[in-house]
Amino acid sequence: MVGKPTPEHIALSNDSGKGSKKHHEEPGRKNKRKRKDISLKNLDNYKRKAPSVNVKGIKDKKLKSSLAKYAKKGEDAAYQAVRAEILLPEEAGLMEAEGLEKTFNFTQSEIVKHVDIAASRKVFDLRLDQLGPYKLRYTRNGRHLLLGGRKGHVASFDWKTGTLGCEIQLAETVRDVTWLHNNDMFAVAQKRHTYIYDGSGAEVHVLRKHLDPLCLEFLPYHFLLASVGNAGWLKYQDVSIGELVVELRTKQGPCRVMRQNPHNAILHLGHNNGTVTLWTPNLSTFAVKQLCHRGPVQALAVDVQGRYMATAGLDGQLKIWDIRNFKSEPLEKYFTRQCGTDIDISQRNQLAVAIKGGVQVWSNPFTSKQQSPYMNHRIPGCLIEQCRFSAFEDVLGLGHSHGFSSILVPGSGEPNFDSMEANVFETQTQKRETEVKQVLEKIPSNLISLNPTDILRVRRTPASIAREGTGSDNEEEMKKKVEIRKKKARGRNSVKLRFLRKKRNVIDQARENLKQKLEKEKEARRRERTGPSPPPTALDRFNPKPEA
Repeated sequence: MVGKPTPEHIALSNDSGKGSKKHHEEPGRKNKRKRKDISLKNLDNYKRKAPSVNVKGIKDKKLKSSLAKYAKKGEDAAYQAVRAEILLPEEAGLMEAEGLEKTFNFTQSEIVKHVDIAASRKVFDLRLDQLGPYKLRYTRNGRHLLLGGRKGHVASFDWKTGTLGCEIQLAETVRDVTWLHNNDMFAVAQKRHTYIYDGSGAEVHVLRKHLDPLCLEFLPYHFLLASVGNAGWLKYQDVSIGELVVELRTKQGPCRVMRQNPHNAILHLGHNNGTVTLWTPNLSTFAVKQLCHRGPVQALAVDVQGRYMATAGLDGQLKIWDIRNFKSEPLEKYFTRQCGTDIDISQRNQLAVAIKGGVQVWSNPFTSKQQSPYMNHRIPGCLIEQCRFSAFEDVLGLGHSHGFSSILVPGSGEPNFDSMEANVFETQTQKRETEVKQVLEKIPSNLISLNPTDILRVRRTPASIAREGTGSDNEEEMKKKVEIRKKKARGRNSVKLRFLRKKRNVIDQARENLKQKLEKEKEARRRERTGPSPPPTALDRFNPKPEA
């Protein structure tokens, strides 16, 4: 066995090179000569996947210049990212077998013997036999852990140092737990409603409209807490302002499987009829519906880049799907002896499948068919409820009926982290500043779509034609429609007439008084034509009634 899990990350300082002007030069005209000397093999990996816009065909000078500047900034950012690759301090872990050995035969005790002391401390078990099975969640930086037992036990702590955040007994059924924007707040799906607690375990809020919840998901960039329950209603709650954004009826019955796509914030729901539906808060119905299994969907997961989806069904199959094209056939199929209870995908595309009393880890099963699992771990006498990878660590957390277990999976975590995105070593001051920044940069919920780069596209069709649903990218057709609309007025489109047309639908008191006056004059003229009516007599009852 060669290699070992990723050690502790090293925080690099940006103060190197003080007094040198070379480190403060902008990637503009002065650095154009240096670009030829630097190897740019990985430049395409850092470029933004945004649609290209032909700037030469745009007549608006202001729009043309802004788009050119935007493209220039993207190129400079990609160039600087390639130059900074040499500063990355860590490399991904690895586990290899020699000769006829297989990696899935290595046990945790053997792995612990070949790693350093810091990595060996990440393997531990929490024995909680009376309150399980347990649900678990890691924070975005992978430092804090949240546990929720079925019988009401909830605890949060820093699993690296062992510092306890809070521990409460709710005396009520707990179905799911999730962190919110940081480790200061978390949500618990209890028997009747969804509750929000702070870092000390005090109840902050109760979401009474989230009835009978089964699954919870939090969208960090939109500050949305989503829940789905036995009634089949998917509900979005904006935790920054405390309002219910939308509630959607899935019409698929109770839903026990829900995961989010980290790339575009789309929610994937697995149903009992074997289908997986994709939902956004902008549509009243599902965006995509795909038949994945012949039986109920037991678990699903989506990779970090939003390209692949893994599903496990009651039919004993594990399928890999390419969700970029939504084909009817999966990329790969794997058969399991027992149906998977939960699935998770790491930052390095390792797939963990929980199968009752054990867990299997497959190394990169998305690009090619794997003949054997990368790793296998058994917990005799335990039913694994949930498995989750820790961010920036080669650690896999298992929540089961006897408590919680943490195991090492070499090569699962991303070795280098972005401190602007998720800082592993953040202080209290940095956490407060990050929280304020997240609220200010919150993305509106109406921008959630299957393709998040649609907002970067330039619409050439005028807004007036696009509202009617007749928008077209053909400029000739667009010009013809505009010309026809211009010629349609024929002298009746002056400023005065346009103003009077707007006043037609305005109802005010003067308009009502004029209408009543005209009705009275009309009634007076009718009486003058017919003359005074004769006085009624007793014989009028025998006169024929006028037809209606």
